Amino acid sequence: MSPADEATVSVLDVGGTHVTAAGVDIRARSLRSGRSFREAVDSNGSAEEILSALVRCADRLSGLGAGPWAVALPGPFDYERGIGRFEGVGKFEALRGVDLRAALTASLPGATALSFCNDADAFVLGEWWAGAARGHRTVAGITLGTGVGSCFLRDGRILRHGPGVPPEGWVHNLRYAGGPLEETVSRRALRQAYAQVTGAAPPDVREIARRARQGDRAAAEVFTETFRALGRVLGPLLAAFEPTVLVVGGAIAGAWDLLAEPLRSGLAEADPFRNRRIVITPAHRPDEAPLLGAAYLAGVFGRPCDRTAPLGDSR
Repeated sequence: MSPADEATVSVLDVGGTHVTAAGVDIRARSLRSGRSFREAVDSNGSAEEILSALVRCADRLSGLGAGPWAVALPGPFDYERGIGRFEGVGKFEALRGVDLRAALTASLPGATALSFCNDADAFVLGEWWAGAARGHRTVAGITLGTGVGSCFLRDGRILRHGPGVPPEGWVHNLRYAGGPLEETVSRRALRQAYAQVTGAAPPDVREIARRARQGDRAAAEVFTETFRALGRVLGPLLAAFEPTVLVVGGAIAGAWDLLAEPLRSGLAEADPFRNRRIVITPAHRPDEAPLLGAAYLAGVFGRPCDRTAPLGDSR
């Protein structure tokens, strides 16, 4: 293996609708040849269909697959053992109990090591290592899509507990207005809120955002109320954790022009002095960050991002 190969980690980033593969150059903190490959994946398909999509995507790396591999994917998942724990989450249910490590290792004969990490952790680490949070010591990050993903970092170390860090670092388990946060902040919640106000069938979030930009007051108000609520939930945490930057990613972050000010307003309600000093920014490398973060964990630490064990606290 050449010195260049030794500095490369091959990565799969598994989402609900697609999987992305890329070789990451650890030294350059970038994708090899600036390229990634994408395959559609049906998260409600059979285990065989899902695995086939992952392997097809991995095969497109054309010779870069020798050496360590990292896989970023959502939970619930046993990241240490590489076994799916999906149940009642509406995606990847067919992978429950499946030994993904064994299945992928058998299909990737050049892999010298295979590690798994949470996709939100990988995203925030990628932005800290090579994106919007580079140069910051204390970082909070969230992803907005089908739910709310989160990660809290200090000096590149993932935190599971401590002042301002929710249990396991999971914001999605928090509550708002008497219910789970994701009943207010998620793709489904945004659509339901718009449908409730208008009495119409709910369009997708992208369409609601388009209508808001064109002057639809109901659409704009849904974004305002949703992300002010998120700010109110995050505000006390961030006041205690004291990050210097909050990075926001995920599909819904594409509506940054509609959500940024309500989010800032909600954060300021908790602690105007501390929270107004936080840099609040969209991801600089939204598509690449999960790939970079997963590679960072595998290439720098050579171990999985284990969501079942504490990696550190915030003290």
